[in-house]
Amino acid sequence: MGAFHAYDIRGIYNEDFDRTTVYKVGYFIPGLLGADTVVVGRDCRLSSKEIRDALVEGITDAGADVRDLGLSSTPMVYFATAHYGFKASVQITASHNPKNYNGMKVSRENALPVGLDSGLGQIQAWIEEGRPTPPAARKGKVTAFDIHDDYLAFMRGYLADLSGLKIAFDLSNGMSNLFAKEIFGEGHSYIFDTMDGNFPGHEPNPLQPENVKPLRDLVRRTGADVGVIYDGDADRVMFVDEQARFVAPDLVVALMSRYFLGERGEKSPLVPQEIRSSQAVPEFLEPPGCRVHTRKVGRAYAAPKLREIDGLWGGELAGHYYFKDFHYSDSGLLSSLIVLRIVAGLKREGKTLGEEMDRIAGYFNSGEINFRVDDKKGAMDALKARFSDRETPVKVMDFDGYRLEFRDWWFNIRPSNTEPYLRLICEANDRTLLEDRVAEAGRVIENEFGGQRV
Repeated sequence: MGAFHAYDIRGIYNEDFDRTTVYKVGYFIPGLLGADTVVVGRDCRLSSKEIRDALVEGITDAGADVRDLGLSSTPMVYFATAHYGFKASVQITASHNPKNYNGMKVSRENALPVGLDSGLGQIQAWIEEGRPTPPAARKGKVTAFDIHDDYLAFMRGYLADLSGLKIAFDLSNGMSNLFAKEIFGEGHSYIFDTMDGNFPGHEPNPLQPENVKPLRDLVRRTGADVGVIYDGDADRVMFVDEQARFVAPDLVVALMSRYFLGERGEKSPLVPQEIRSSQAVPEFLEPPGCRVHTRKVGRAYAAPKLREIDGLWGGELAGHYYFKDFHYSDSGLLSSLIVLRIVAGLKREGKTLGEEMDRIAGYFNSGEINFRVDDKKGAMDALKARFSDRETPVKVMDFDGYRLEFRDWWFNIRPSNTEPYLRLICEANDRTLLEDRVAEAGRVIENEFGGQRV
C-alpha cells in the first residue's frame, strides 16, 4: 500500500491507490473512529469527485451518514469537524503534490489527525488482510453541509484594517479561491485566481522556488508591500517581502509573536516548533517570555502536541501554522490574516516586512535539500558519526532523524514521511562554514551511499 503514509493517504491515483481502496477506507472509518456521521470535503483536483463518490459509498455502506461539504479547503474540514462536534472527517486532497496525485486526510474528534500510527495503519492492515465489507442493514444518508457563512465569520474576526497595504496574492488555482477575494476584497493584485485541478499557473507547492517566481514578479511589478502564496488545499501559506525575497516559513513563527505578545498581550505562551526550525526562532521568542518546544515534523505530531501542551501557536518549515484559536489546527487563510495585520502595523510604524525579517534572522541557512538514496538510515548514521567525531555536539536530538547542534552550526537529516527522499538542512553563523558543511554532507550521501540530489 504505497499510498499510506505517516500523515495521510496520498499517491498517484489509479497507480498507488484506486477506487476500491478508497471504498474500503470509507467503509472502515466509521468503525475505527466510532462515528455515526462522517464529514467529507474535496479539493478541485480532477479525480476528487470520483474519489468522493467511492468514499461516500463506503461510508454509507458501513451504515454511517455523510455530511458533504462539497468543494472545500482542508482547514474548512478541520473547522467543520471540531466546531460542530463530529467524530470523523475526510478531506480529499493531495495538498501540494502535482495534479496526477490525490489522497485523503483523515481526522477524528476535535479535528485531531489520524496518522499511520493512530489509525491509518489499522485500516491499511484490514485492507491487506482482505477484511470483508458487508453492507449494513441500514445504508447511511448523504446530506449537503454548507458552512460558508460560519467559516467566513470566524475568519473575518481576524481581519484588520489593511487599507494602507498593497498586497499581491497567488492563489495557486487552488482552494484559497473559495474565500480570498471575499475576505481581502478586489483592491489587491491576484494571480491564478480560479480553481483549476490542472494547476495551469504552476504546481501548488510554494516551497519550490520556481513556483514562487510569478508572485515575486508580481510584487516587483506592482510595488506590493507583501506577497502571499497558498498551496493547493490552502492549509499552508508562504510570504514574499517588499523586495520580492522569499520569507523563510519557520521565521514566521517568530514574526507572529508581534500579534500574540504585542497586540493581544499574551504572557509566557507555549510555542511548539519542529526539528528543522532555525535557531533564530527560540532566540527571538524566549527573551520576551515564550517557552519553545521542539517536536517532530508534520501535522500528525504538530496538532496533538499543541493541544497536549496547550500551546498558543506554532509552525513549521513547510508553511503550516497551528493555532489554539483554530481548534489546535492549521490554516493558511488564518495564518495570512495574522501576518497581514502585522505587516499593516509595521507599515504604520514606518517599517517593512523585510526589515523585520532581517531583524529576526541571524544565521545563514541552506534550506531543505533533498536526496534520493536507498539506505537512508545508513546515510543518516554516517553523517552523525562524521561530524560528531570531528566536534562534540552541544545538543543531540534523535526523534525525527538527527539534529546535531554544534557551537557555530547545526544540521538535521531525516527521511521524508511523504516523499521518497532523505532531507538535509544546515544552518551556521558564517556563510563559508555553511557552504563547507553542506558540501561535505552531500559528498557523504552521494559518494558513500549513491545518493542523488534532487
